[in-house]
Amino acid sequence: ASRCSGSPHYPIVMPEDARTARYNGIVRLAPAAILLLSAALLTAIDSEYASIRGKIARIESERAPAGSRFSLTERELNAWARVKVQAATTGAVRNPVLKLSHGSVTGYAVVDFVALRTAHQDPPGWLLRKLIEGKHPVRVKVRVSSGSGRARIDVESAEVSGLAISGLALDFLIRNFVVPVYPEVKVGEPFELGHRIDRLTVAPSGVTVVIGS
Repeated sequence: ASRCSGSPHYPIVMPEDARTARYNGIVRLAPAAILLLSAALLTAIDSEYASIRGKIARIESERAPAGSRFSLTERELNAWARVKVQAATTGAVRNPVLKLSHGSVTGYAVVDFVALRTAHQDPPGWLLRKLIEGKHPVRVKVRVSSGSGRARIDVESAEVSGLAISGLALDFLIRNFVVPVYPEVKVGEPFELGHRIDRLTVAPSGVTVVIGS
């Protein structure tokens, strides 16, 4: 005797008009969703920036008791970097991101070196312009050590557009593109932390600032 396998099951096919209406609805909602997500992101960034700005103001006031610790989270530091880098480079450095690990910081950004030099009234010559024009993804990893009111930053590795940069080429980039923007920066040599800061501790969660006497 033959067995009855039952009625066959067919996939439910949505009518063309219904599929079109659903697609159009998604398309109409997408801009609103993007705006809401952008607003939420900007609110979070503003909150993180306000938080770290308050902590830095307290540190710079030099009124915190000896032994005080200020925790600057990675998110706060990234919010600070986005605001400060944008202001200092007038848009020549975009999308700065900081990643922290034990004792080191890795920075990522997209850099327009020509715009960076031009923004500081020092446009590059024709040859240098041809060598560096365009927007370049940059990655730099630095080692941070500190104690007794002094700190030191050493570059462990650097890449521009995926190419490793070291030695004289790295010195050239620091001298011609970093120092003009941040003349107070010291790389490869000790410097005073100031504001009674005794030391900095860098960890994946953030940077801890310890106030000395």
